[in-house]
Amino acid sequence: MNNIKKTVAEGLLKIGAVFLRPEQPFTWASGIKSPIYCDNRLTLTAPEVRTKVEEGLVKLVREHFPECEVLMGTATAGIAHAAIMAHITGLPMGYVRSGAKDHGRANRIEGRLEKGQKVVVVEDLISTAKSSLEVVDALREEGADVIGMVSIFTYGMQKAKERLAEAEVKAVSLCDLDELLDVAVEEGYIPAAAKTGILAFRDDPSDESWINK
Repeated sequence: MNNIKKTVAEGLLKIGAVFLRPEQPFTWASGIKSPIYCDNRLTLTAPEVRTKVEEGLVKLVREHFPECEVLMGTATAGIAHAAIMAHITGLPMGYVRSGAKDHGRANRIEGRLEKGQKVVVVEDLISTAKSSLEVVDALREEGADVIGMVSIFTYGMQKAKERLAEAEVKAVSLCDLDELLDVAVEEGYIPAAAKTGILAFRDDPSDESWINK
């Protein structure tokens, strides 16, 4: 799996799906300054990287959740990945809206889902896991047995680890920040000295002292 992590990290950096800019931080909607920006939607328009990502996600499901009966993508970023994975595996697939529709049947969950079915949630990114777990809650409310979650990338934030543990959700990712930073330093995307500050951000996003490092 380490080889897959490195391959995915190389791909994400190459196409700019994960962009590191510690010298000029991005600003999140919450106002938090971040040295990293992640847009895994770009993998969809990079066929070579996309193939590695989808095959990697399928491998995660088969290794960690072999009993999976349904794949459920998160809206909107996880939908395409769940659909491609479903095509590869032959599994049923659906997705979970961020909120219920205000018309028709007012569905929040799209696609057929039977009570008790074993579901794996497909995410593109796990940061704090708040929105990811809202999807899990919606599925559980409809009677699904959510057995886990797979994602392309995770920051590995402590808050996410705590939330996932509290919700009893096993989450596995193709790539994480530690692996990505190793590759970024190795391939010259960032200087080695920047790694410490970026990891400090990951460990406590509300503490902006990393900017001065």
